[in-house]
Amino acid sequence: MTELVYQNDSYIKELDALVVKSVGNKVFLDKTIFHPRSGGVENDKGFLVYRDISLRVENVYYDRETGDVAHELVGDTVPNPGEKVRLVLDWDRRYRLMRLHTAAHIISGIMYSRYNVLITGGNISPEYAYDDYSLDTADRSIFEEAVREANEVVKKGLEVKIYWLPYDEAIKIPGIVKLASRAPPRLEKLRIVEIPGVDIQADGGPHVRNTSEIGEIVLLRVENKGRGKKRLYFTVKP
Repeated sequence: MTELVYQNDSYIKELDALVVKSVGNKVFLDKTIFHPRSGGVENDKGFLVYRDISLRVENVYYDRETGDVAHELVGDTVPNPGEKVRLVLDWDRRYRLMRLHTAAHIISGIMYSRYNVLITGGNISPEYAYDDYSLDTADRSIFEEAVREANEVVKKGLEVKIYWLPYDEAIKIPGIVKLASRAPPRLEKLRIVEIPGVDIQADGGPHVRNTSEIGEIVLLRVENKGRGKKRLYFTVKP
């Protein structure tokens, strides 16, 4: 299986890797810095440099047949198994995703502690993010207050801690899972993302190291998508 290097360090922008196999325009590597689409976070993009040729990496996802990470390339040129390649992230895209992802954790932590609500859906793109909450009311003032409080957390410059815990230990932590419909996979250890005093979640995606990197969180709009599905759209200033 592909080693997910970004889970240990989300700031690595380039990395050498080996091609394990290729199927059509899909390449499977021994390790990667590209985050596949998962957990409601869109995939990274960038380039795979092969024999001085830059191949565009457009889609990254978990392959349904193997469960491994597929890097989908643009064009007909595909490196052969055993070839050494260099991965180059579209860093501006990745960093926006990181900032919005950590912002989403702060807001969901506030919503959970204030109203004991869970996330029933969501998506994070480089432009904006949204989360659906299991609220009975679409009162905009609730979300305005949550975003205001989240921005106070941002200003405090709190460290975002990443570590692993045994599954049975992690799953006992209140609020470790904030998704209403999905439990984390039964793994030996779970990757934990903690913003002390604000939020703690089992999570596999990239995050910033400090809340101050997020910048200002901006509420875009609130929508009522039905019972138990009140949607908050937000972004972060450039």
